[in-house]
Amino acid sequence: MQTAYDIVIIGAGPAGLSFASAMINEKIKVLLVEKSSLESLSTPQPDGREIALTHLSLKILKKLGVWDLVDQTEVSLLKEAKVFDGDSPSLLNFKSDNSSIEALGYLVPNYQIRKALYQRVSDAKNIDIITDSAIDDVQYKNEYSEVVFSDERVVKAKLVIAADSRFSSIRRKVGIPALMKDFSKVMIVTKMTHEKSHENIALECFDYGQTLALLPMVGNTSSVVLTVKTNQSDEILAMSDKSFNEKITKDFRGSLGQMTQDGTRYSYPLIGVHAQTFITDRFALIGDAAVGMHPVTAHGFNLGLRGQDILTTLVKEALEHGQDIGSKPLLKLFEKKHINLTRLMFFGTNGVVALFTNDAPVIKQVRKFVLKFAEHFPPIKYLISNHLTEAKTNPLEPFEKLLKKLPF
Repeated sequence: MQTAYDIVIIGAGPAGLSFASAMINEKIKVLLVEKSSLESLSTPQPDGREIALTHLSLKILKKLGVWDLVDQTEVSLLKEAKVFDGDSPSLLNFKSDNSSIEALGYLVPNYQIRKALYQRVSDAKNIDIITDSAIDDVQYKNEYSEVVFSDERVVKAKLVIAADSRFSSIRRKVGIPALMKDFSKVMIVTKMTHEKSHENIALECFDYGQTLALLPMVGNTSSVVLTVKTNQSDEILAMSDKSFNEKITKDFRGSLGQMTQDGTRYSYPLIGVHAQTFITDRFALIGDAAVGMHPVTAHGFNLGLRGQDILTTLVKEALEHGQDIGSKPLLKLFEKKHINLTRLMFFGTNGVVALFTNDAPVIKQVRKFVLKFAEHFPPIKYLISNHLTEAKTNPLEPFEKLLKKLPF
């Protein structure tokens, strides 16, 4: 006899764990399946990645009862962000002009969020967690789906959710195609200390031949993110600490004084993914399985959290009214609410990357012009800052200010 669940979640990364957290107080049975070990799930280790949370993401984590489980001593405020282009003096500067908002966003270590999410889910009576297990297939059976494990176990579910990374095997198995963009770049991340204060300002430097970012952590410490071509990454990863420190100090033009590596250097290949559709019969994609972003705009985690929040809201409404949680109308509504924004963010981000990593002489001039235009055109900066902070202000305010300056 097959075991039956209301929902099976494949993948216990942040998106899968977030969805499970939202189901804790519901009168349904949920199964969370993860291929890695219980130890790696329950006690995740630092991986070099820092998550820049928007205000919406913070609100969702608070709603899930997860935020208070995060070690607050490791949370850093993002008060300002500056974008530079090569050796040009032009820059794009973002900061909150709303005095009631303490920061543009919040920087939190990825492993801290994962640890807090698992802690929230682990004791839930209505959630079963199976680790060291892989799902081989999902077969639609009209009123339910069969989830087939690699060891041939089978469970039934009204709704199956895939959150198993941007390289999701289940996404392919159920027939959902995805656009994959290989940037042929590697992101190298590490924690570094520095002599001068970062003043809680994030930096993004589109240098020629590389992209260099700094995310302000607690104290005089920052996460440094260096993006280079794949064929250059091994050389940088093999550098001695002394040579690496000298390189990064020089690349930041000494603006933070001497910089010193204070942790492991991690590397991640840059591959973007966007699924053609987020749903099929009794099946939905969330997190990176739906859209895996280039990290340059720091929106990957936030989009994943937003997507699962949309789906959980619809599932809870269906449960409240005794409706089918895996119905086609519900899943279509989820996709309608989420996919257009992800497409805009995905292709928009890829466009930014294509422009600001192209070092052709003509494109360099275009890059300078774009930054200068954006810096001096208030509506663009306002819309981006407002998206990060969810400031409840007049959306036409920057346009009104601009109109008042016109000579007619």
